[in-house]
This record gives sequence, structure tokens and C-alpha cells, in this order.
Amino acid sequence: MDPKVMADTIWTLVTAMLVFFMNMGFACVETGFIRTKNAVNVLSKNFIVFAVSSIGFLVLGWGLMFGDGLPWLATKGLWFVGGADNSPATGAAYQGVYSSINWTGVPLWAKFFFQLVFAGTAATIVSGAVAERIKYFSFIVFSFMITALIYPFVGHWIWGGGWLAQKGFLDFAGSTQVHSIGGWAALAGALILGPRFGKYTKDGKVNVLPGHNLSLATIGCFVLWLGWFGFNPGSTMAADPEAIARICVTTNTAAAMGLLIATLWSTVRLGKPDLGMAINGCLAGLVAITAPCAFVSVWPSSVIIGAVAGWLVVESVLLFDRAFKVDDPVGAISVHLINGVWGTLSIGLLAESQWTPAKTAGLFYGGGTQQLATQFLGVVSAGITVFLLSLVGWSLIKATMGLRVSIQEEIEGLDLGEHGQTCYPDFVVRKALPIMSEAIVGAAEPARR
Repeated sequence: MDPKVMADTIWTLVTAMLVFFMNMGFACVETGFIRTKNAVNVLSKNFIVFAVSSIGFLVLGWGLMFGDGLPWLATKGLWFVGGADNSPATGAAYQGVYSSINWTGVPLWAKFFFQLVFAGTAATIVSGAVAERIKYFSFIVFSFMITALIYPFVGHWIWGGGWLAQKGFLDFAGSTQVHSIGGWAALAGALILGPRFGKYTKDGKVNVLPGHNLSLATIGCFVLWLGWFGFNPGSTMAADPEAIARICVTTNTAAAMGLLIATLWSTVRLGKPDLGMAINGCLAGLVAITAPCAFVSVWPSSVIIGAVAGWLVVESVLLFDRAFKVDDPVGAISVHLINGVWGTLSIGLLAESQWTPAKTAGLFYGGGTQQLATQFLGVVSAGITVFLLSLVGWSLIKATMGLRVSIQEEIEGLDLGEHGQTCYPDFVVRKALPIMSEAIVGAAEPARR
């Protein structure tokens, strides 16, 4: 076997395993940010979502995303029909139908597994934004929709050789393809579900519903930070020493700046440094650098990208929470959608020609506005498409199997209502809640149907 193919394959699979490990990070962050009575539910959703993603991406998603066909839609290679391993390790000429991913010589199943863990990440993003009020099986159905249909449909445009790729749209590791797609789907779900019971008073004031375990959330952030060193450098799908080393450092620098600026800016805006904002600042920096990580310098570009992300996530969380009244318990929309957009656009500002495939540069490096316009086109087209498809998906689920739990179940907690168990049985004693008056339940229930 060719030593390069062997090294590339090992690198690709090990980094894919790091991205898989990020599922634990998401589970910890989301669980730490929600209330005790819903911990089992959030853990269970984050556990099962990758299983759902694995089947959805296997049976349809992969072919729909990477199959050859039209610029708008893959028409070949669905359900792995007609696919072939073009790996130099086999000595075989390319006879398959996945030419868009023919640029890497690792075996077909290595390509599939690496792309699968990315699809699973997009589905996991949705979980936090709809937490504490969504029906368990309704969430599972939507998770299948996004990984089998929505994510790969737009993914064909971006990574599958479709029309955006042909126009020169750049998204190295998925600020748009993974994070914004997950963020748009999360926003659609949060809007249709509405806020949690008790989140806002009748006059529109915000009631803080604090998470129950910031220790768990912090551990989860560290796990995600580690996993991102697979997410971004692994997207080379090749053991290229110079590239993966630089990408590791751009990734880490943006994360560090996001954390620092979010900490400082939350102090300015809230009076004290907020740990939750700091966690989301770190994640925002990681999300923002995901698209440009291979195309920008460590200094000053990754510093700028991370710093803007840290400021942006604080302002975005406050804006969605206070002005737009969009209830996102973990800040997933601000982290993944808003900073996915920022990271994608930053390529049009800060990319340097020595690292981009077509030798194009961003506005600040003498490239004019051409790349920025292309990035903007990709952000808008992907955003509109995913948001509308997600609205349709959520609406179909709502009309058929229901989307939101009852008001009584929401008050008592989804752990008992959806799972019949609690995460902390030894030191949390649940007493029977006073039954709400029929008038209150009657007034609250219609909005949840």
C-alpha cells in the first residue's frame, strides 16, 4: 500500500473519531445549560441523535450530497448504487459517481465516515435550541430529516460539486455547511415551538431560567475545543504537515480570542464576567474560524475572527433573548448560526491567495469584493433554503405527531414526562406539584398544539 495513502487514511479516521467525540461535548454543554428536571431528556437526545444521523446519512444523505448529477441536485450514487472506491490503495481507476470528493485518495468508507460525523454535528446543534419543551420522538424524526435530506441537499451545492462550489464559494470545514445549517434549523424550530413556559412575563420581561450545572457545561466546552482539532485540521483529509499545523493554530487562536472577548464584553454588558457567555464565546470563535481556518493567517486574521466572534455572541444572545423573544436555552443560534455566517463572510475579507484553491484573496488582502460577494451569495442561498425546508419539516411534524409537550409535563419536567426517570434520584426529591387551575392550563395549552 502507498505510504501516503496509509498516512492520509489514518489521519482522516483519527480526526473523524475526534469529531465523533464532540457528541459528548455537546451533551455536556447542553445538559449543563438546562434545568435539573430536563437533564435526562437532553442527554438522551444527544445520545440518540448520532444513531439517527448514522442511518439517515447512510441510506440517503451521502448520495444526495456527494453523488454526481445536476448543479442543484445529486442524481447518481443514491443509496451507494454505482459507487466505487477510487483509492490508489486498490490501484483501481475511478469508476464511481462521487467525483466531487475524488480530490482525496483515502478509501471510500474513510470519506464516508469523516463526512458522517459532520452531518451528525449539524443535527446535534438543533437539540439545545429546542430544549425543555419538545417531544422526544418528534425531535428524533426531525433529526432524520436534517441528516437524510436537508443537510445533504444544500451540502451538494457547497461540498458536492454543485453550483455554489462552481462559483468559487469557500467553506473549508463547515461554518455554513455544518454550523449555519444546524443554526437555521434550530431557529425555525425555536420559532415554531415558542418560548418555554415562564420565560417571559405578560409584559415581555425576561425571566432568567439558569442552567443547573456549569461544571458540566465547562467540561463539555473543553471536549468540544479538543474535538475541533479534528474538525478543522482533519478536513484536509490528508496528512499535510504544514497545512494541519497552521490550521491547528488558527483554530486555537480564534477560540482563545472568542473566550477572552466574550468574558470582557459580558462584564461590560452584564456587570460581571459571565461563565456561560465565556463558554459560548469560546465556541463562537471555533465556529467562526471553521470556514476560513485553512485560508487565513494566524496573525492577525485568526485573532480578528475570534475577537469579533466573542463580541458578536454576547450581543446576539442578548438580542435574541430580549428583543426578538426567541428562547434558546443554550445560545445555539447565536453560536452556530450567527457566527457561522460571520466566519463564512470573513473569508471574503481576510483570505490570502497563497492558501485558497483558485488563488483568490479577500478584500483586505487586495482581492476586491469578488470573493466577499460569492461568500454572501452562499450564506443567503443556503440560509433561505435551510430555513424554509426546516419550517416545512417542523410544521409537518407538528401537524401529524405534535411537537410540544403539554404544559403540565413542561412544568414537571421532561425527564419524568418523556422518560419516567430523573437524572439525580439520590439527592433531588420531587414532590407533587400543585395542579394548575384549568383556566391557566387552558390559556397556555393552545399555543403548544
